[in-house]
Amino acid sequence: MSSFEPPYFEIVTPLGIKVRTTLSHWTKIITIKHPIMAGQENIVKQTLQFPTEIRRSKTDLDVYLYYKYQLPYFVCVVAKHLNRDGFIITAYRTNNIKRGDLIWTT
Repeated sequence: MSSFEPPYFEIVTPLGIKVRTTLSHWTKIITIKHPIMAGQENIVKQTLQFPTEIRRSKTDLDVYLYYKYQLPYFVCVVAKHLNRDGFIITAYRTNNIKRGDLIWTT
């Protein structure tokens, strides 16, 4: 049995980074970290593909925060970039955009 788990979904961002998650990691996000994101795969995909803006974390330069405005909140998808590849750390709703270096905007 292989320990490799195929991507649950994979999106190419405006930065040209292919960001993915596995079903087991997505399940962890929606059951432990942010249950409100259950059933929100499409908005997470849209946030990665068509963000309002992208910020780079000030504490980890390999971490990027993808924001998309979705009334009355923002959806934030946090992804780590490694070379031209990336993976989702978490995704959540927020009222505010966090500090970080603005990398990209619409």
